[in-house]
Amino acid sequence: MFEFGKNYVCEKSVPTPAQASPSCDFKSGQIILQQPIERAQMQKLLATGKTDLLDKFVSSRTRRAFKAMLAWDAEAGKVNFEFEPRASKFPPRKTAAAKAAPAKKAAAAGKTAAAKKAPAAKKAPAAKKSAAPKAPRKASAGLKPSAELAAVVGSEPVARTEAVKKLWDYIKANGLQDAKDKRSINADDKLRAVFGKPQVTMFEIAGLLGKHLQA
Repeated sequence: MFEFGKNYVCEKSVPTPAQASPSCDFKSGQIILQQPIERAQMQKLLATGKTDLLDKFVSSRTRRAFKAMLAWDAEAGKVNFEFEPRASKFPPRKTAAAKAAPAKKAAAAGKTAAAKKAPAAKKAPAAKKSAAPKAPRKASAGLKPSAELAAVVGSEPVARTEAVKKLWDYIKANGLQDAKDKRSINADDKLRAVFGKPQVTMFEIAGLLGKHLQA
């Protein structure tokens, strides 16, 4: 092996009187990632395939120092890093057989303890009280419409919502919605007596209707 500039090269990589054509293309730097490589380590690499563990390499990406061995990859024709195996930080996992043994012991101990203890008498569950049937709701008697409103929805007592529905049925049946503005109602003679004016908006109907319904 020769030192050529800042590199180590194989002695067979240069022509010599004994070897006219180079038969080796090995070449490696004397400093790799800030780690100086001694000649003895490079000779060991060529002789055994790897160096000792070197501890002054500095990563070019993280800038952190690390330890590694240099190893010769003959197939790729280059020098690679080889790291020492690390001990696992975690204890080895227990096998299924090892887990089963204490589980069996615990089960046996549990059975023995259960046999010694007399079983406690279970209390009979308290009978659930049957829910009393709910009384049916009384139907609302409804509100009595005034004479003016009765001429439109009838004289029978009626709920407020039902009175509104019947009033709208009357409006639609007689075409009393304004042709240009459907929100306005043009009152006929019967509705004029309920509304007190010839035209109202749909938003006024509920309020005007309340004056004509009595409990």
